[in-house]
Amino acid sequence: MAGNNELLKALEALRRLLDHDLFPLAIGDVASHRRALKELRGQLDDYLLPRVAAMDAPLLAVVGGSTGAGKSTLVNSLACADVTEPGVLRPTTLAPTLVASPADEAWFTRQNVLPGLARTTGRGRGEPGTLRVVTAGTLPAGLALLDAPDIDSVVTANREIAAQLLAAADLWLFVTTAARYADEVPWGFLRSARERSTALAVVLDRVPAEAMEPVTAHLTRLLAENGLAGTPLFSVPEVALPEENARLPEEAVRAVRGWLAEIAADAQARAEVVRRTLSGALDSVTTRVPALADAADRQRAGLADLRLSVESAYGAAMASFDDGIRDGSLLRGEVLTRWQDFIGTGDLMRSLESRIGWLRERIVAAFTGAAPPDARLRSALETGVESLIRSAADAAAERALEAWSGMPAGRDVIERAGAVAAGRLGRASATLPDRSAAAVRAWQAYVLELVAKEGAERRTTARLASFSLNGLGLLLMLMVFASTGGLTGLEVGIAGGTSVLSQKLLEAVFGDQAVRALTQAAREDLRRRVGELLDEEAVRFTALLDGLGPPEPISADLRRAAQAVHDHRSEITSTPQDAATPGTAEAAMTGGKGTDGPAGAGGIGSGAAGTVEGNGLVLRSQPLDLP
Repeated sequence: MAGNNELLKALEALRRLLDHDLFPLAIGDVASHRRALKELRGQLDDYLLPRVAAMDAPLLAVVGGSTGAGKSTLVNSLACADVTEPGVLRPTTLAPTLVASPADEAWFTRQNVLPGLARTTGRGRGEPGTLRVVTAGTLPAGLALLDAPDIDSVVTANREIAAQLLAAADLWLFVTTAARYADEVPWGFLRSARERSTALAVVLDRVPAEAMEPVTAHLTRLLAENGLAGTPLFSVPEVALPEENARLPEEAVRAVRGWLAEIAADAQARAEVVRRTLSGALDSVTTRVPALADAADRQRAGLADLRLSVESAYGAAMASFDDGIRDGSLLRGEVLTRWQDFIGTGDLMRSLESRIGWLRERIVAAFTGAAPPDARLRSALETGVESLIRSAADAAAERALEAWSGMPAGRDVIERAGAVAAGRLGRASATLPDRSAAAVRAWQAYVLELVAKEGAERRTTARLASFSLNGLGLLLMLMVFASTGGLTGLEVGIAGGTSVLSQKLLEAVFGDQAVRALTQAAREDLRRRVGELLDEEAVRFTALLDGLGPPEPISADLRRAAQAVHDHRSEITSTPQDAATPGTAEAAMTGGKGTDGPAGAGGIGSGAAGTVEGNGLVLRSQPLDLP
């Protein structure tokens, strides 16, 4: 089956997209999403990519099933060689063993399939995390058997590798027993095979002679009820083995060996198995990938919610600061006291009247060691604004941390940050006092610059020259905090006549329109500086989100990649045209019912002609001379 280049390119492009960490945070059923992503990566690496790249490669049949089902004994019996080590201790199979014909050894030792598992050879059980490859001359070329760990092993790693191997198989040879065939765990895997249209056969092992007919009939009915009607079913009778690692008698496994031998003997039959399983796997990709893309969208939406909660918290902080500078609260306490000192001693008028007054204040301050009243008022204003900034930042940090703590994704981010960092997030940063002090001083300098610039542009320069720049600047600062700056014409009297006096004096110098413009400019500049401080504070939260989550276009890219796989899926629907010779297997997509052979064998009878139709695969057999 040539001509798979475009399909292979589409799968490779999809695989590259899946390298992204799509689900970093606890958003939705993240455990399920991560598991689905891991499984999809594994199936692409272990099966889809190598199989599409080499459609005529040997068939891989994975022998899987529950603990103690007799998988290793069955593999040894089918291979007519002691290639695995059965035992009574559980788990028996610690590392998977792949048995191939010598003619196929090179294919399986070169990391073509299951590239993530290191290869080992030789006798023994192998180390966990490795794939032991052995050869058996009795096994026909074109077909390899893989003895997988238990799907219900007490060892988590064994269960995971068993699922990985089954996803990498062209054919499942699923082994269960008369005592455990109704267990739920095996049926979960069998339903997965149905959903992915995986070529499948079931071996019912260790069946007592008296239970052969009723148990086989019941299992057949269960298969039908679970959408697996017609699945090839082979029953192996319970046999007393002379020793622990002995093989099953030839007649007990003849039907299974005959069925596998037919598939191995005919290229068309092998191609049909590959085509069926590959088609199902590709179909599953086109449904699983969009589901992952939807989950990735939810991750991005969850991250956006975390950012929004931070923006909301610090937006509320900015609103709180706005209220604080507009409601006159800053003119209470120390600022009000210094203002009263300023006007009660006549320092206000002296600071406004002349340079002589300004010089006299500095001389007195030099002899007494006390700061002039205007400096004390300015310092009190600075302290009040800084306190308002810190209060708003503390409240925002507390609000943002509380919002994150109420969301699973937020708790995940906080946990990643660590206990110490999380504790610091709940209050303003340690550097905020110094940064806010610098910002307020810079703002005060800007206000003085505004006053100086406005004064330089006035025609009444002689009159302006008789006033102190610092005094006028202080009045403008008070206007920012004590009134609406004349924008509405309403007086704000929180500090008595502070705003009225400040406004009247400034209007006497600059005019009412200029005062409004100056006040608005001073207020907007202060808000800008405080906004920058709060933005810097918010970065402590948002920086924890940087680099988390999938890239913005990943979901759309995933959907396009899945569509490309779907568009090129038809490249594998054609099968080789080599005609099957009489007495070999033929494959066709029908999905009928199995015709049992002699009692105790199930499926194809030992040495007898029969037909097994199941899971879309039909094999017609003739008696074969088996070793």
